Amino acid sequence: MEAVKDYDVHIDSKKRVTLRGAMYQYYNVKEYPNGCIILEPRELTIPDTISARTLKDMDKAISNFKAGKVSDPVDLSDF
Repeated sequence: MEAVKDYDVHIDSKKRVTLRGAMYQYYNVKEYPNGCIILEPRELTIPDTISARTLKDMDKAISNFKAGKVSDPVDLSDF
């Protein structure tokens, strides 16, 4: 595969590297013992649906609430 960009960078005082003209806002970083660093672009998306596990937990929470299995009220007056 041919490189699209090829340039040298340096690490600043806070151990950061700046990517010039980055196409994505988020990257997954893999650093290897030999010094190689692999950046893979990530796009954060909103899930289309709520997972089955989350729905199950919500159902359990509501059934506990209806059965009276709840904690004492939390005092938020300080806030």
